[in-house]
Parts: sequence; structure tokens; C-alpha cells
Amino acid sequence: MSDETDLIRRYFAAFNAGDADGMLALVSQDVSHFPNQGELRPGKDAFRAFLAEMDRAYSERAEDLTLFEGPRGRVAAEFMIHGQYLQTQDGLPEATGQSYVLPVGSFFDIGGGRITRVTTYYNLEDWLRQVGG
Repeated sequence: MSDETDLIRRYFAAFNAGDADGMLALVSQDVSHFPNQGELRPGKDAFRAFLAEMDRAYSERAEDLTLFEGPRGRVAAEFMIHGQYLQTQDGLPEATGQSYVLPVGSFFDIGGGRITRVTTYYNLEDWLRQVGG
């Protein structure tokens, strides 16, 4: 296992532990975050705010994680997200504790021993169907 895949495994271990600080310790100050169906959120502070909002509205766990190494500095991840929708987010259906399971792909750039880009994709229509939207 390369240092880069180890970094991403640690990122997902922190994610699964609900450890936002642990995740933040692995990203660069100028991380570029591209969430599914959303606009670029540049910088660690924006990523911190995103994680806080996710922690408020969802409880999630990444399972069946598979990592793919690309050229130096690039790692992709495929996994199943098992989640529960806890608090309603603007523009989304009302949260009533609905459970969902979705295949997800995430893509990472790495530089200087830190994650410099996080891009995540999943099927929003499938999620909406599962939570009753």
C-alpha cells in the first residue's frame, strides 16, 4: 500500500468514526472540495463547515471501500454509503430518520502528504427515491 492510499484509508477511518477533526487533519489548508450536485468549496474552513452541516443532518458510514491508485498524487475510492437522514436540509425532503444505501465514488488529489482535492459523486435521484422525495 502506498502512502497515498494509506492517507485515504485514514480519511475514511476518520469519516466512519465521526471524527471531523481527524478528517480535517488530513486535508491541506487550500483543499478544493467538490460535493455532489454542488459548487466548489475552496479551503479548509469551507470543508469544516460542510462537515459540520453533514454531521448535523446525516449519520453515515462508508462500507466496502475499494481504492484505486492512479498516477502519483491521485487516488479514487468506490464504496457503499449507509446512512440515515436526521435533519431536513434546505431544498430537500423532510427528514424523518430515513435510511439509505448508495454507491459512491470519491476522487482525491494529494500533495505534500495532504489531500488537496475531494470530489464526490452519487446518484441524487436514487437518494431522493430512498428518502421519499
